[in-house]
Amino acid sequence: MIDQKPLAGIRVIDLTRVLAGPFCTMNMADLGAEVIKLEVPGRGDDSRGYAPIMPGGDSGYYYSVNRGKKSVTVDLRSPEGAAIMLELAAKSDVVVENFSPGTMDRFGLGYASLASANPGIILCSISGFGQSGPMASAPAYDIVAQALGGTMSITGYPGGEPLRCGVSIGDLCAALYALVAILSALRMRERTGRGQHLDIAMLDCQVAMLEDALARFSISGKVPGPLGTRHPSITPFQQFRAADGYFVAGAGNEALWQRMCDAIGMPELKQDPRFALNADRTAHHDELEAILVRHFATRPREYWLKCLGEAGVPCAPIANVEEVTKNPHLLERRMILRAENPNCPDLVVPGSPLKNPGSTAVPDTRAPRLGEHTEQVLREVLGYGKNRVAELKSRSII
Repeated sequence: MIDQKPLAGIRVIDLTRVLAGPFCTMNMADLGAEVIKLEVPGRGDDSRGYAPIMPGGDSGYYYSVNRGKKSVTVDLRSPEGAAIMLELAAKSDVVVENFSPGTMDRFGLGYASLASANPGIILCSISGFGQSGPMASAPAYDIVAQALGGTMSITGYPGGEPLRCGVSIGDLCAALYALVAILSALRMRERTGRGQHLDIAMLDCQVAMLEDALARFSISGKVPGPLGTRHPSITPFQQFRAADGYFVAGAGNEALWQRMCDAIGMPELKQDPRFALNADRTAHHDELEAILVRHFATRPREYWLKCLGEAGVPCAPIANVEEVTKNPHLLERRMILRAENPNCPDLVVPGSPLKNPGSTAVPDTRAPRLGEHTEQVLREVLGYGKNRVAELKSRSII
């Protein structure tokens, strides 16, 4: 067993706040990168004030997306602060930022300036609408990306109001696409020796995640709408209510459908021409759902899960968050971790899903205190002396 950290030796300067950027750089830290997070002196990332607040004043929100990083406080609005950032960029591999487009240039830290200091630097800019286009300067949050990208229009129940996804999918998709782009740029740099400027837009990422909705619209001419828990092209594939609770089950091919019919004691459904093939079942979804809903309501959830599970039909109870934290499978796979926080020993954070077979690597679960590593980074990375650090601190540059 080995402790694999594939991004060991990669230094990342994190200029991001709140969620999309921090989630991207946290995943890089999980993979072994040294992530130096630059924060506003005295205030830090806005999310340091977001609930839930733990005993001792730390934010659980901040902890959930900033573990494993170093915190350095620098005022980038000052010429001296921007100069410190350029010095750090000269000794780093990646810079990630999620300011409004144009902000980095106003700081004197645009890609041209960074590349002048370090031709191999990779700058990843994450924004609501991208660095170009008529909406580039418009403000955006996760819910704006979900709304404009079509996600909310296909989430919810037929005839109901549009719904926001239960997690911040606009931010998180952008974070993960940014991670893919950065890893690709690092690979490209191995061949060319040069970095590049990556432009990741939350809205672009939402459109990329529309799955088959665009194809359905293009082919049928019908605008897709919300379908509740069911799948638009696979039937049955949805939530059901047993006598005592909810569960999900899906039959994505004919073999699974036939096994499902036998497992739930309704073999006659296999012979019904309305339900013979998946296309038939989808076309007659309302009729099949009515039959299954009545049937599943007659027995407890565990009974149906046992029957379906033994038949090899994909199924699961709908777990709440507490149940997720107690799932023995997730515990064994180190996906439920206790965060390293002396004031809140019961704080639970997710592990990393980025696993390598045989690796024993577990993420560093502690998030940094504001400015905790300022002196260490300035002295060890940039070679500043005590007097220089003290002088910068006295002028509130750091």
